[in-house]
Amino acid sequence: MKNVDMKMHVKGQSVFIDDIKAPIGLLNAALFTSPVAKGRIKNIDISAAQKSEGVAMVITHKDIPGKNQIGHMIADQPLLAFDEIEYIGQPIAIVVADTRKNAKKACQLIKVDIEKLEPVFEPREAYQKGLIHAQKRVLVNGNIEEAFKKSKYIASGRIDSGGQEHFYFETQRALAIPKEADTIKVCASCQSPGAFQHHIAEVLDIPMHKVELEIRRLGGGFGGKESTAVWVVAAALAAKLLNRPVKLVISRNEDIATTGKRHPYSYDYKIGLDENGKILAFEVFLYQQAGGCADISPAVLGRSFLHTSGSYCIPNVKITAVSCKTNIPPNNAFRGFGVPQGTFIIESALFHASEIMGKNIIELKKINLLKDGDFLPYGMQLKKTNAVRCWETLDEKVNIKKRIEAVEEFNKNNQTKKRGISVIPVCFGISFAQSTLNQASALVNIYIDGSVSVSTGAVEMGQGVNTKILSVAANTLGIQKEKVRVDTTNTSRIPNASPTSASTGADLNGMATKFACEELLTRLKKLIAKKTNFFDLDKIRIKDGIVYLCGAKLDYTWEELILDAYNERTDLSCHSFYATPAIYYDRVKERGRPFAYYSYGTSLTEVEVDILRGVYEIVSIDVVHDVGKSLSPEIDKGQIEGAVIQSIGWTTIEQLRYAPDGKMLSSANSYKIPDIKFVPKNFNVMLLENSENPYAVCNSKAIGEPPFIHGLGAYFAILDVLRKIRKDKPLPSLPLTPEKVFMYIYE
Repeated sequence: MKNVDMKMHVKGQSVFIDDIKAPIGLLNAALFTSPVAKGRIKNIDISAAQKSEGVAMVITHKDIPGKNQIGHMIADQPLLAFDEIEYIGQPIAIVVADTRKNAKKACQLIKVDIEKLEPVFEPREAYQKGLIHAQKRVLVNGNIEEAFKKSKYIASGRIDSGGQEHFYFETQRALAIPKEADTIKVCASCQSPGAFQHHIAEVLDIPMHKVELEIRRLGGGFGGKESTAVWVVAAALAAKLLNRPVKLVISRNEDIATTGKRHPYSYDYKIGLDENGKILAFEVFLYQQAGGCADISPAVLGRSFLHTSGSYCIPNVKITAVSCKTNIPPNNAFRGFGVPQGTFIIESALFHASEIMGKNIIELKKINLLKDGDFLPYGMQLKKTNAVRCWETLDEKVNIKKRIEAVEEFNKNNQTKKRGISVIPVCFGISFAQSTLNQASALVNIYIDGSVSVSTGAVEMGQGVNTKILSVAANTLGIQKEKVRVDTTNTSRIPNASPTSASTGADLNGMATKFACEELLTRLKKLIAKKTNFFDLDKIRIKDGIVYLCGAKLDYTWEELILDAYNERTDLSCHSFYATPAIYYDRVKERGRPFAYYSYGTSLTEVEVDILRGVYEIVSIDVVHDVGKSLSPEIDKGQIEGAVIQSIGWTTIEQLRYAPDGKMLSSANSYKIPDIKFVPKNFNVMLLENSENPYAVCNSKAIGEPPFIHGLGAYFAILDVLRKIRKDKPLPSLPLTPEKVFMYIYE
């Protein structure tokens, strides 16, 4: 994976928040958080903490100059709790001291009197008690009752999917530095520059133009740094009140204990099919485990809601979804943003239906794949649909029928080890479901020596977005990539930036960059035309830093052109804006075109299960994925591989544990994520060839999240083995850990 920062990463030279040289007078902050999951604060005693060694200030809600509110979608999340407690780990006070050790020590001296109330930890229980965030959503398409009456086969049941810890390399952290004239600069590890800048301004009671938020890079994010602004705003508040630089860094176990996760879901489903296996009706109820505050849960639920039909054509549906308020830390965005949970339920229902029908699940999937002209449940008609192409391409490469036969032969010849196989198709909508966020700006500056800087709102977190934006700029201007530098993400250069999430970072910011470079190129072409008396701009080109007229190479370099442009007083700076066209959604009617386009793919996963011990091995994964015309095949393949392995972690070995009182039990040494030994020896990633996508920059397609769906294949391949052993139990919940596999077989 050829990221522009790769060499610096290898040498240890890349600068992250904790690597920034400590400013003079730096203080360190720590959070005092709630020890109970649900309660009412009666009294806080900070007197002993204030007198503790090295302490500069203990901050409570009374010290906040502006709004005590950082709710991302709903104003239900105070920065510092002052009345109600909604989860263990909810911030109550900020301790600022000369060292982090002294700040943590002082936290232990704070006394808080909390009247304990009865918490709720299960989403179904929360729903029954009316504890939900936002409104219940219901989407109905077709006539569901009549469709079930016509169905020859009906399968129904309940299933659950678990959460997932982000486990980014760099934990939550920020460095805030007060500046002159009541301004402040904050360097943060966050994915949402515009939103976090707004939160800081509101809490500090200053206008947004006095807040400069700068982001060089993140040590991973995966969505976990998109919405929860606690750590960034807390550092800024402390710096503002004390007029000194303040850093807030939390440890790995603090991060795991207090941050949100991938949303667990509970589902009720019912699916009906005709005698040929065509899906006629699908009804599902989604119970989302949201946590104590809404955070970004309603948006995540919306994506699940719109993807419950997966990659299949289903004419009659009824989808109901609720975001349930429970007393755990607010869950938030995670790679896939609800789509994996939505896809999981249709795949589970279809698997169950195949058992009732006695029909091969892979054949059942194939005959229901989406095609051009099909409609999705919310009324959007599909064009340039590559679901079938991806499936057929995979079949050509691996011969699905022979792979199934080989698995069957293996199972005949082995008593203690059995193999399972699964094919997973992908249909993933690309755009923010909230239409407003589908916008981006770019600022491109050309300097008189011919070097170029690009500023956008995109945040680099290891996914390679800066590399792609650099490529867009260099290719559009016709110069070598070495001449282009992608600058930091800074709210003073690019205001109101949308989050880098929903796989839109390169799409939105890359298109804005392209527009800016095209405008600059037009200005330069006009100058060339003036100097050469050749006024057909379409036949003037710049390639590899050399000017061409009608294909003929001139003795005129990029550097000479830029110097001439400067001397001619040509504007060598351009700001451009891009907003995704023709997207809309009516939340009342639950109809619209919420996505600009769809990413498709198909994968085959094969596993081997030791049925005596319950352990298993991922034998192989073969993936065909549609990336359009790739901006960087190396980066796209790396993103596919990373997404699939992270997803296999979610579906198999990653399991979060909570104590009965709501305390997180999982920690750094007890939470297992996939390592290099977990990766299958046979892992083949193929990019779909000859794919066009006019809806994104340079005909590319988003890549960060859609391949995550392929990881579901591990769950269903293991399930393939388990259901051949016994079918007298309901489908097991996700993840299918080795312990769960063992207990399924023998309990």
